[in-house]
Amino acid sequence: MVENFHKPTQYSTDKFDTFEGGQDPAQIMRAAHDTAHALIEGARNAQDPAVLDRIVAYTDEHGIDALAELWSRSSPRSLPGALWRIYLLRAVIQQDAVGTSLLFQRGIDTLRTIDAAVTGAVNPTGPAEIKDLADQILRGVFRGDFGVALDRAASFSRILASGAGSIADDQELLNPERASELTTRADRYSRTADEFSTCAKMFRAGTLD
Repeated sequence: MVENFHKPTQYSTDKFDTFEGGQDPAQIMRAAHDTAHALIEGARNAQDPAVLDRIVAYTDEHGIDALAELWSRSSPRSLPGALWRIYLLRAVIQQDAVGTSLLFQRGIDTLRTIDAAVTGAVNPTGPAEIKDLADQILRGVFRGDFGVALDRAASFSRILASGAGSIADDQELLNPERASELTTRADRYSRTADEFSTCAKMFRAGTLD
C-alpha cells in the first residue's frame, strides 16, 4: 500500500476518529475507493494464510497514519470509511488493551442487549481477549460475510460506548474532567456503532462503495 516503511505512530484513544488525511480531496477519494476494493478482493482471493495475517497486522508495522492518508477523509458510510474505522478501532485497542477491556467489560455488564452475543466476546473480557476479538472482527472483513463483520464491529463499538458512559457516571462527582473525557469517548463510540450498522445495511442492499 505504501513503499516507504516507518515506525508506527501511536494513536491515543482521546483522538479516536479525528485523524485527518492528505491535502488533495479528489485524489484521496479516488484512491480510497480503489485501494479499499483492491484490498478486499486481494485478501479474499489470496490462498496463503500469511497474506491475511499481514493485512490484519498492517498498522502494527506501518502505523495507522499510513492508512489515514488513504481512508480517513472518506464518508463513514462507504467501504473505505468502514475499513478505516475498523482498523482505527483495532489500533486503539492494541495501544490500550487494558483500558479498553475495562470499558468493554463494564459495557457487557450494563448493556441489556444482544450485542455481546453478536460480537462473539468471551466473558470476562480481559486485555488478551479484547485484542483477539478485535483481530477476529478484522479478519471477518476479509473472510466470510462482510455484513456480519460490520454488525460485529457495530456491537463492539456499542458495548464500548455503554461502558464508557457508565464509568463516566461513576466519575462525575469524584473526577469531573475524567467523566467528561469518558462521555466524549462514549459519544464517539456510539456514533461509530451507528455508522457500522448503516454500512452493514448498505452492503446487504448492494450500495456500499
